[in-house]
Amino acid sequence: MLAFTNADEKQSPTVIGAGCKISGNINSDLTVQVHGTVQGDIHASIVVIGRGGHVIGDVFTETLFLHGDLKGSATVDTANIFSNARMDGTLTYRTLNITSNTELECKLAKRKDNKHE
Repeated sequence: MLAFTNADEKQSPTVIGAGCKISGNINSDLTVQVHGTVQGDIHASIVVIGRGGHVIGDVFTETLFLHGDLKGSATVDTANIFSNARMDGTLTYRTLNITSNTELECKLAKRKDNKHE
């Protein structure tokens, strides 16, 4: 059996591999990487939607790295949107970084809440 981390580390990311399809919500204190398809909401510290990755649902995270497709809303502290990324929904953010060639069909809303409240 292949192990990515030992039991003492407890820092392994949740990875939804290419070709994998998940229906349901994902909750993690760490990183969630999506290279397949997730139909459901994702709550995590860091969310990476890779090229070829698809999320149909809402994302709640401190940091979003969007390379793939997101159909739903995202509430984030920092959004990093890369070339060829696609999003359809509402992106609520504190910091927004966008590269060229993105296909955003979404509403942008700057967060006004205090992070420390």
